[in-house]
Amino acid sequence: MYDLGQIYLLKFYTDSLGLHPAAAGGVFFFTKIFDAFTDFSVGTWVDKRRRLGKRGKFRPFILFGAIPLGLATVASFYNPGLSVTGNLVWAYLTYMLFGLIYSIVNIPYGSMIPAMTQDPVERAQLSAFRQGGSNLALLITTVLFVPLTSMMPTSSEGAMIVVSIFALSGVLLQLWCYANVREHNVVIEKVQPQVEFKKAFSALLGNTPLLLLCLASLFTFSAFNVKLVVQVYYLQYVLKDISLLPYMGFFSIGCVFLGVACVPWLSKTYGKKLTFMLGCAIWATGDLVNYFFIHNHFGFIFFSCVAFFGSALINSLSWAIASDAVEYGQWRSGMRTEGMVYSFFIFSRKLSQSIAGLVPGVVLAFVGYVPNVLQTAETLVGIKLLMFVYPGVLALITLLIWHYGYRLDEDRYEQILCELRSTS
Repeated sequence: MYDLGQIYLLKFYTDSLGLHPAAAGGVFFFTKIFDAFTDFSVGTWVDKRRRLGKRGKFRPFILFGAIPLGLATVASFYNPGLSVTGNLVWAYLTYMLFGLIYSIVNIPYGSMIPAMTQDPVERAQLSAFRQGGSNLALLITTVLFVPLTSMMPTSSEGAMIVVSIFALSGVLLQLWCYANVREHNVVIEKVQPQVEFKKAFSALLGNTPLLLLCLASLFTFSAFNVKLVVQVYYLQYVLKDISLLPYMGFFSIGCVFLGVACVPWLSKTYGKKLTFMLGCAIWATGDLVNYFFIHNHFGFIFFSCVAFFGSALINSLSWAIASDAVEYGQWRSGMRTEGMVYSFFIFSRKLSQSIAGLVPGVVLAFVGYVPNVLQTAETLVGIKLLMFVYPGVLALITLLIWHYGYRLDEDRYEQILCELRSTS
């Protein structure tokens, strides 16, 4: 459900709802800003839960949010047939609703890893499996959406049917997740007073690993989402072959799976910091080589695979690093606030999503993009810059930030964990 919006919703806004590219980009920007602030409320809600039943602390949100999230997904792709202004209002309302429900489901979902295990290797494995499932969804969405839509009588009706099928699948998988996940390490401070929001937020600002992770996520997740949005335009107007999208998705996301599979071994052998930096270097190499030296279909797909492999190392480790930041924050401030930590992390990802939605729309409008016509040379250059240079440069900046700033390695984490156990 999430990938449908990230990959196809901008094109739906510009080509089906008839929105100006900059206005369509504004929908992503402002709704994601709204989502980012609602994340804090959801995180506080999760942390303040004290009376837990048999469903646990985090799992009920997944159960009760599944069906509303599916309905909001379908509504986001519905064309009400209003005026341009009416369609713009509809886009804002439906995508804000989707973002709100997504926060209610996703914040507890992301907060569960510390409750499942405290072992750093297991956390890296869980993060890798989580990213693997996410990438499988991305593969399915990229490979199947366009071919399935083309099989339908009309493109508009076909899109709604396919979106509904994907949304139903997402709901069923969420319910399956709820039924099978277990929380083994839930920490509830029943004796101490509930943590005040002001104190918890102040503790977050002192959590250096979390702040660095959020900054890195702001760059890398923005870059990743821009690639997902722009690749449809790139294939249709630069390579002039939209039918390549399923093949590109199959091979590139296949390399993401390969990267996810390598994460547990790489992080165990070389540590999470070096593995994270390696992912940045590989990603930047793939995109920048593609921009400066590649001019054919095969080379484009090959080096896109290289870039996606590098991104898999970063995205897989981000969740494990966020889990480590929970214990670091508890060690530094004396407060354990999984929901606040994850909502702050998700805040950075939502902010990056807002940027990723705004940047392509603004750039496309600036370079004169017009839907479904032969594009000018200036427009094609703008699409290529968005596709390769924007993510490649941000990957390099993230590499420098991680090299000079991040200090919570495996030895330091084990020391912190031992101190927490000795004082518990």
